[in-house]
Amino acid sequence: MALAPSFKPLPLLPLQLPTSRRFSCSCSVVAQPDYSSTSLSSSPVTYRPAVILPGLGNNTGDYQKLALTLQGYGVSTVVAKVSRIDWLRNAAGLVDPNYWRGTLQPRPVLDWYLNRVDEAVNEALKQSQGGSLSIIGHSAGGWLARVYMEEFTEANNNIALLLTLGSPLQPPPKGLPGVVDQTRGLLDYVEKNCRKAVYAPESRYVCIAGRYIQGSRFFGDSEPASTAPVAIEQSVPVTSESGTLISTGATFRTRFVGQGYKQVCGQADVWGDGVVPEVSAHLEGALNVSFDGVYHSPVGSDDESRPWYGSPAIVEQWVHHLLN
Repeated sequence: MALAPSFKPLPLLPLQLPTSRRFSCSCSVVAQPDYSSTSLSSSPVTYRPAVILPGLGNNTGDYQKLALTLQGYGVSTVVAKVSRIDWLRNAAGLVDPNYWRGTLQPRPVLDWYLNRVDEAVNEALKQSQGGSLSIIGHSAGGWLARVYMEEFTEANNNIALLLTLGSPLQPPPKGLPGVVDQTRGLLDYVEKNCRKAVYAPESRYVCIAGRYIQGSRFFGDSEPASTAPVAIEQSVPVTSESGTLISTGATFRTRFVGQGYKQVCGQADVWGDGVVPEVSAHLEGALNVSFDGVYHSPVGSDDESRPWYGSPAIVEQWVHHLLN
């Protein structure tokens, strides 16, 4: 099972930037606080702590640089304790008939991960002395955060913000040839059973997607891919951050990436972060944001040439959500 796209089902679950790179932001729905007059990195103010939830295949150490970056803004962090080998625990679901039917549920298969989240949340609550906190879910950690918030209800009163980074948040469409639900029904469960996303003063969902590379169909022409993003139905318009992205003619690379996108959203020739399509990383009801030129994972990223969501110059574009 895989939580983010791959090209065959996994056993269970699923900078400084170059100065020439430009970022801009506009949002007609919610006015954001103006931090332009304050040097955030030198501010002595301490903000609510954040819990970082690793994505599929990632470990705690992959997020240490992100944690240090956030500390520079006055945000203390707790990264859920996960090792790469821990993900092999998901193989236990292979003995569940629901896995083969595509109707798998998160518990008990993912109890090991949810318990690690709960430990991290309790540690963050000690830091906040019982106050509010933020959850940052990367990749599969984004929808697993939703499961945690549904199952561990005592923590909900303290969670003020769920911010997802390149998370596959919607189940793949059913009945399309060549599309296999690699979560084996887990995302269907989340969509049907977890509370809907909102963006309100007392609880906020912010879903960030990357537009790093556009996929292409495996069998298709070699014409350059369209630069227009896939249409997204949502109650809150997308805020687009303008940067550097890859749009070329169909190549082996774009076809390979496109097949991964297809397993997640049912379409290959869409934009995404190289792993998760943009359309799948947004939720109706949330504040949905897209960043151009942003890669999916800290593994294989480079702050200069291939920044990921946690690279310093990218964090600068979304950290204000943690500070209000």
